[in-house]
Parts: sequence; structure tokens; C-alpha cells
Amino acid sequence: MWITRVLSSIIFLAYTVVSIPLGFDVGGRACGLAFSLSLASFYFFYSVLRLLTPSRSRYRWLLVKTIATTQWIILPSLLIWSLNRFSVEPTDSRGWVERTFSGKRAANTSLSQWILGPDGLAETVTVGVWDKFLTWSTPVFQLSEGFCSLLVIQAAGQVTRWLVNRSGKSDSWMIGLLVMSASIISSSVYFLWRVTQFPQISNVDATLIGMAITCAVFLCAWGIGSGKGNPVESSLLFAYIVLCIYQIFTDYQPSNPIEPPPPSEAADFPPFPPIIMASYTTLLQALSTLPSAIHATFNFIIAALSTITPSVIISLAYRLFVLYASTRIIPAVRESGARALSQEPSLEDTDGANQILGVLSWFSPSILIAVYTSLLMQHFATTSNGDNGDWWVSQGGDVGNNLWRWINVAGTMALYALELNLSKEDLDSGVTGHWKSD
Repeated sequence: MWITRVLSSIIFLAYTVVSIPLGFDVGGRACGLAFSLSLASFYFFYSVLRLLTPSRSRYRWLLVKTIATTQWIILPSLLIWSLNRFSVEPTDSRGWVERTFSGKRAANTSLSQWILGPDGLAETVTVGVWDKFLTWSTPVFQLSEGFCSLLVIQAAGQVTRWLVNRSGKSDSWMIGLLVMSASIISSSVYFLWRVTQFPQISNVDATLIGMAITCAVFLCAWGIGSGKGNPVESSLLFAYIVLCIYQIFTDYQPSNPIEPPPPSEAADFPPFPPIIMASYTTLLQALSTLPSAIHATFNFIIAALSTITPSVIISLAYRLFVLYASTRIIPAVRESGARALSQEPSLEDTDGANQILGVLSWFSPSILIAVYTSLLMQHFATTSNGDNGDWWVSQGGDVGNNLWRWINVAGTMALYALELNLSKEDLDSGVTGHWKSD
């Protein structure tokens, strides 16, 4: 049933979001990388099994159902195994090649210990290759986010243009879309003002922000003035540029800790009626009588949620949204029209691009884990410049920079400018070109 699939997807997403940063926070950098690698490998082989075996095979159905049922036992087991095996971090910051083939390996008593033992060849090569893969794929994920965001912005512009020009209530749609565009721009200006208040912005940063905002305003005005764009498309482009700038200079947390207000004096009268206060006291007494295991579970959940950074969650949610939306928009733009927006990519499509999207949809859990781990590593590398980031550098992590985020901002605006320069003022193109109107 679709309800079961939705609940399973929600549980998988919640477990992934909570468990991977918990592995980094409790076990360290090597433990987090090993756990994310084990998760990605598990779902990769699971996807390969579903993809290569015949869909009508009884053995395939039994094996897939068994793995899908037992994955909720396998996933916590992988976390416990990673915490037990990789909690001890290397004492130096050398790469996995130096640690594996150094002279200290002579202390191993056997070949199997050198290959399969702690800090052995198999362990250091797999985790080291996964580390390098995530590090090198960060620019790919960043630039893919900008490209997919531009696809979503242009698709939204075409849909709203169709609603205004072909719908029966064009005036109502025009007023509503103008109000929405004004709200988006106002919110973006507010967050841009928030960025200007950050104390860590230097003169070079201020210059880059000014250049990016100037180019974004010029592109928005060019699109609206030439008729090749519309207010919705321009407001979404401006909002995305502001979002990128906001992600560069903030962690979605206050720069200075907020001091708690002084305790107020006790009032002469209770804040609520006596019946509510009595019920509240009874509830607290009932909760205090619960077994200690429930209290320990609740404290563990609170500790796990405290390791999640809001900036990473927002970036992950936005990146997943634009990547998923692009898998629906690309077939619609190529040949299928708006009908493809309601269809999943499939390997049975005759078009090569749709087949590639179908393959990516099969391996979406592994891609999700890789994208999320890359965002976490990018966050830890960025925060390593502060006072609390020494642990990341001491464990072999790199000091982060925002070069690829600035390249993404420049590349997105350059691609949009090229699109405006080459496109024509055609209302019946792209997604809405296959729609019918009475």
C-alpha cells in the first residue's frame, strides 16, 4: 500500500537525518564516515538486487520483503558497529595511504591483521576512498543544486505565464502572483539585511555581496522588461541568490548566545485556573513514575536532535526538493509536456536522458545519504575556522571555504543570462507547450 511506502520513507529519512550526525558527534569523523558508507552500501546493494532480479520472481519477492522488513534491525546495528569499531580516531592527520603503508604496519603479527585488523588496509582504504569521494563530489552537488534550481524557477515562470494568459481568471491570477512575488522579494530583502548585520563580513565579502545582488537585480529587471521573464521567475531567482549568500555567511544560529531573562517573582495568583494546575501536577507525577528506560530513551532522542544543525537540514530539504523536481521537469521540457510532471522516471523510456533519471531514482537512498554526508562535512569544515572546530581538523578534516558556493552563484546567474539572451518571447514552450486550453 502507498501508506506503508510513505511511512517507510518518512522513517528512513528521519533515521538518516538523526543517526549520521550522531555518529559524527559521538564517534568522531571516522565513525561518521564509516556509518554513512555502510548505510550507502546497504541501500546500493539493495537497489542493485531490485534492479537486476526479475520483477515476477518469487525468490526476488521473498528476498526483497525480507530485507525491507529487517532493515529496521540492520540500520541500528550498523550504527552500533560503527561506534564500536571506529570511535578511536587516528592520532595524526595523515591521509589513509600514509597510515596504511607506513612503517608502523610492521607491528602487525599476521597478514590478516594487516588487512582486516583495526586500522588495516581494508578499513583505511574504504573509509579513505569514501572520504575523498564526498570531498570531490561537493562541487558537483553544489553546481547541480544551482542548475536544478534554475530549472524549477523557469518551470514556475512558464506555469504562471500560462495561468495569466490562458486561464479564464487572468486578472485574479495576475494580482495574486504579483502579491506573492512582492512577498518573496520582501522576505529576501529582510534576510539580506540580516546578512549585513553579521560581524564576520569583511570588505571582500561585502564587495562580493554587492556584485551578486547588483547582477541579480539587473537580470530580474532585464527578464521582466524584455518580456522573456515574469515577476514570479525574477523574484524566485533573487530569493535563491539571497539564500546562497545567507548560507555562506550564517549557520542559522545566533552569533552570540542569548542570555536567559531574569527569573520573575512569584505571582500572588496561579497563572492558570486551579483545575488546570491540578491536572498539570498530576501529569508530572505520572511521568515521573515511568520506567527509567523510557526516560533514557527520551534523553537519547533529545541528545540526537541537538546534534542536528538547522542550516544542514534546510540545505538538505531544499537540495532534495530541487533534485526531485528536476527529475519531473526535464522530461516535461524535452518531449512529454506537462503530462510528465505526474509520472515517475522509468528505465523503459526510449529517451536516454529519461533512462538516466530512472537509474538515479532507483539509487535515490544512496544518493540521499551521500548528499547529506557531504553537507555535514561541509558544515564541519566551515565551523572548523572557529574555536569549536579543532576536533575536525585534528582528525584529518579540511578547513572549509565558500569558493564553490560563490561559483554556484555566478554560474547560476550566467546561465540565466544566457537563457534570456537566447530565448524568444514565446508563451507556448517548455512545460506548458503541451497543455490544452478551451
